[in-house]
Amino acid sequence: MNVMTSVKSLKLFVVSLMAMAVLFSCASKEKDLNTAEGLFAYAKEFQDAERYEVALTKYADVRNKFPYSSLATEAELAIADVHYARESYPESEIAYQNFRDLHPKHAKSAYVLYRIAMSYYMQLPETIDRDLTVGKDAIYHFGELVKLYPQSEYVTDSKIKRDEVISRLGQKEIYIADFYFKQEKYSSALRRYESTLVKYPGLGFDPRAHFGAAKCAKKLADQKTLDQHMQILKTKYPNSDEARLLTSEGL
Repeated sequence: MNVMTSVKSLKLFVVSLMAMAVLFSCASKEKDLNTAEGLFAYAKEFQDAERYEVALTKYADVRNKFPYSSLATEAELAIADVHYARESYPESEIAYQNFRDLHPKHAKSAYVLYRIAMSYYMQLPETIDRDLTVGKDAIYHFGELVKLYPQSEYVTDSKIKRDEVISRLGQKEIYIADFYFKQEKYSSALRRYESTLVKYPGLGFDPRAHFGAAKCAKKLADQKTLDQHMQILKTKYPNSDEARLLTSEGL
């Protein structure tokens, strides 16, 4: 990029900033910022323009200056929405939860609970080798929404995401079990494989968990446990890769 182009781009940027400043200045003059309605509308303009820090300040002004207005309640919810929009998910989770505690019978209660669950969900890492603790909170709140608001528009997505997170936690349990096995910590690995069978049954992990448990039992010379897991593999999952591997693994 040459100097002339850089200068031109800078001028355009400055002009854009000035235009935005004039726009908001005019908007504020058109609204009575001494009323809850005017101040709320002003805050909403900043939110729509993705000027989130200013929007948070203005919504807080609505809440603090007009505490008895219905818009004070709406401002509280808007603050949570702004945190969510700017991807500050720990803050949005707290804000939505506080709103729910203060307004348990609000008309948007299902939406608020969905956003609490989503705030946890959006904090999940992309890979299972990292901490998935928040997944348990996401599962709980998605499940709560399904239970409390079965007719809600958010139920279908909540079920999908709840099942997705449960599956990821099951994958994590297998991942940890495999890690222990590679480290030759066979007792710990066995507990994890069997824990997978108890916590996450029917999600596609069963053959792998039984196979891993059988290998651990053989290493530990635990013939009873070995026989149990081998028998289940042969009878319930005879066509699985794990059942076919029993012989090659010397089980």
